[in-house]
Amino acid sequence: MDFSLSPELVNLKEHTRKFVDDVVIPAESRVPKGVENWRELRDELQDAARDAGLFAPQLPKEYGGLGLNWRDCAVIFEEAGRSLLGPQALNCAAPDEGNMHMLEKIASPAQKEKYLRPLAQGEIRSCFSMTEPDGAGADPNNLKTRAELRDGKWVINGRKWFISGAVGASFTICMARTGDGGRGTGSGATMFLVDAENPGFRIVRQVPTLDVGWPGGHAEVEFVNCIVEEDSVLGAVGEGFEYAQVRLGPARLTHCMRWLGAARRAMEYAVKYARERESFGTTLSNHQGVQFMVADSEVEMHAARLMIWHAACLLDNGEKARHETSMAKVFVAETVNRVIDRAVQICGARGIAEDWQVAALYRENRAFRIYDGPSEVHRASIARRVFRRTIDDGRRTTRDA
Repeated sequence: MDFSLSPELVNLKEHTRKFVDDVVIPAESRVPKGVENWRELRDELQDAARDAGLFAPQLPKEYGGLGLNWRDCAVIFEEAGRSLLGPQALNCAAPDEGNMHMLEKIASPAQKEKYLRPLAQGEIRSCFSMTEPDGAGADPNNLKTRAELRDGKWVINGRKWFISGAVGASFTICMARTGDGGRGTGSGATMFLVDAENPGFRIVRQVPTLDVGWPGGHAEVEFVNCIVEEDSVLGAVGEGFEYAQVRLGPARLTHCMRWLGAARRAMEYAVKYARERESFGTTLSNHQGVQFMVADSEVEMHAARLMIWHAACLLDNGEKARHETSMAKVFVAETVNRVIDRAVQICGARGIAEDWQVAALYRENRAFRIYDGPSEVHRASIARRVFRRTIDDGRRTTRDA
């Protein structure tokens, strides 16, 4: 694995950092209250990112992106993540970034033109409808939403919740159990592209959550006799669970990339504060307790970065890297949580003030240990792979398990 960055990537990294510092961070004071009023600020920041040549680094050039591979995206996403607005500006924020990746890999040419192209250009937003009140969540096999094929059309019924970005989204990708559907596989699941204006799709309520920095919030939605055409099937009938891994593996890693940048930002605040704040006759930076917190954070962030880069390189080499992305998700989510918590502690009362970004980073980050698989579920999956692997066959690794 090559740890070096090309001169071009170094320049892009510095350019992204300067853009975030000069354009994005000053806009943080203008973050709208509520989940429905993001359009003006989001459009303004995305226009600025286009002008700066930083828009959609993860997308192929044919869709207006920079065409970076995953390892290079890790470098740029980390810089973007230093502000909660950075990924929105660069059009690499969840859930759109994961949906764009899946559409690029699976969608038909017609679906790409209808959904991927406007999404890639920042003209619309999307959401991913998987989690259910009494069904699928950390255990996708508990999927309750169903779709039946009737007279050549699919009819979807079910309820989802904590659907990020649902308010204001132009479409959703809905996971539903299809049975055989006349052609599927028994209890298999299928993904459907559902327009938000479909009369069978409804936002039930906005769920109040600890994290509030999402355009479109987190909503409870329902599908009631929601009728879609056969060409609304994303990929093949009955292959939804397999396709979900196309999205979720890279998506959990890109979350890690962005949140690592947020942890860095929190420590930047803490280090600056510790250098200036005096207590007991000296600055906080001279107290060993503070020094240990800063050192632990630096060590853990470096280790997290290497785990991200390693998993990204495996994805670039065509591997599924489920084991490595799971390990990265656990380690990075918990590292970021600890680092930001330490930053709050170092900053003391200032760290919990709502007019300082450290508190916002703390609030927004906590859910990272839950979404895209709780740490406990990933740990169980990691352990199962370790127990399954064949010790005496040197050709087989945990990635094959």
